[in-house]
Order: sequence, then C-alpha cells, then structure tokens
Amino acid sequence: MKHTIDAKRLLCPMPVIRLGEMIDSVDTGDTIEMLATDPGVLHDIPAWCKVHGHKVIEINEKTDEIILLVEKIG
Repeated sequence: MKHTIDAKRLLCPMPVIRLGEMIDSVDTGDTIEMLATDPGVLHDIPAWCKVHGHKVIEINEKTDEIILLVEKIG
C-alpha cells in the first residue's frame, strides 16, 4: 500500500520526524511518498533510512518540490 506525507514547507528535522511517525503505523513492504521542499531531505531521509533499515526507492527533484519514495523493510 502507498501512503503520502506532505512535508512541503517543513524544515529539518520535521520531515524526518513525520516519516518516523508514519513508518511505525504502516506494514512491512508498504511505501511512503514524501513531498518536500527542504533540500535537506536529500541527505536526511536516505541517512535516516540507512540507520533504521528502510529503503529509499526513488528521489525526484522538481523545480519547486522533492518527491521521495521510501519502502518499509522489516
């Protein structure tokens, strides 16, 4: 199942906090699409996923937003 977090206009560390909150409530194998505007997510989300054992599937940078797709592992 795919879930979405709208983290646009939120600054670090809020996108990471929102991801942590949602990942606890979804099933293993589910994906979370994060919509963000803070370029810090390009480093912070992959680093957080590496530490917590989840996987960044895709990162798309657009003119006015960044879209990350994260899969919950285990």
